Amino acid sequence: MLVTQVTELSKSRSKVYIDQEFAFVLYKGELRLYHIKEGQQLSEEDYRTIMQEVLPKRAKLRAMNLLQGREYTTAQLRTKLQQGFYPAEIIEQAIVYVAGFHYIDDLRYAVDYITYHEDSRSRRRIEQDLQGKGISAATMEEAWQVWRENGGEQDEQRMIREQLHKKHYDPEAETDWKERQKIYAFLARKGFSAEAIRKAIGGMHSDDF
Repeated sequence: MLVTQVTELSKSRSKVYIDQEFAFVLYKGELRLYHIKEGQQLSEEDYRTIMQEVLPKRAKLRAMNLLQGREYTTAQLRTKLQQGFYPAEIIEQAIVYVAGFHYIDDLRYAVDYITYHEDSRSRRRIEQDLQGKGISAATMEEAWQVWRENGGEQDEQRMIREQLHKKHYDPEAETDWKERQKIYAFLARKGFSAEAIRKAIGGMHSDDF
């Protein structure tokens, strides 16, 4: 294994390339310990030590430290570890490790998210948010089921009325078509369905906004 490039990433860390391909990031002391220099050979034994001992331990600790500060979905944690330039297989080992202790649990995350936003965001908006956090459609559906079994329920009509109140909009008052169209568009952006909006306001078809 030929070390073809060592690029400083920070004052303490460097990216190491082996046979022209990026391999891993090591601290300066580790570069000295394993005699890693451009143009030098890296032994199979040292490579195995780095990949099987040094980096897995570091990635697991990094994952644990991240999770101490806040909860992450699996996808979010994977992204954070990717930003640390850990090799893909090392990242997956770290994720499996923390998942084994239930430190990450996408179903739990989704249920908690739904519960927290059940009174302020539409189902569509919540699902868009969760999708953006890397939660799968299957996990979302299971989360809704768990949420319902725990007594969760949503009243989109009430939420729409609250949004209208904030906008100082009275659906019973006489308003011109443009103003009504703006309110429809506003509520649609909030994730409320056309049917729910028409029920709350009425007087327009979905093609009108």
